[in-house]
Amino acid sequence: MRQFLANIGIPTREANLKADSFLPGILIEDGGLLLDLSKLLYPGDLLHEAGHLAMTPAAERRQLAGNVMAGKPEQHGTDGEEIGAILWSYAAAQAIGVPPEIVFHPAGYRGSSPWILGNFSQGIYPGLPLLVWMGLTTNEDFPRMTRWLRD
Repeated sequence: MRQFLANIGIPTREANLKADSFLPGILIEDGGLLLDLSKLLYPGDLLHEAGHLAMTPAAERRQLAGNVMAGKPEQHGTDGEEIGAILWSYAAAQAIGVPPEIVFHPAGYRGSSPWILGNFSQGIYPGLPLLVWMGLTTNEDFPRMTRWLRD
């Protein structure tokens, strides 16, 4: 996963995270991902957090830190951002051969993992218009991506 992220322009590095993070063992900082392997519970979460970075416009990406969804009012599109990150992480998992169950594990997604996996297995991709609008893929090509990072 880390090599894939490096190849597409999302830096990762190991760090000793002193404080708790939104997802155990992963912290967004300066537009990249810090990983504390001793605290990382679910490696698939790395792709989900990378999805948030990837969907953020390039000019804003380096400003991201911590819980990127914290403090955003729901009416300003956080649901769209979250579903976009879910769909992006599915495409990334497909691209690198990671089983989707690793990303959409039972402990995450507020109990919606079976619903998410069920939709994807049937070719139903909630949020696809958002990724198309961002220029990351097309309706016809998904889960193949045209590009991985938003300009």
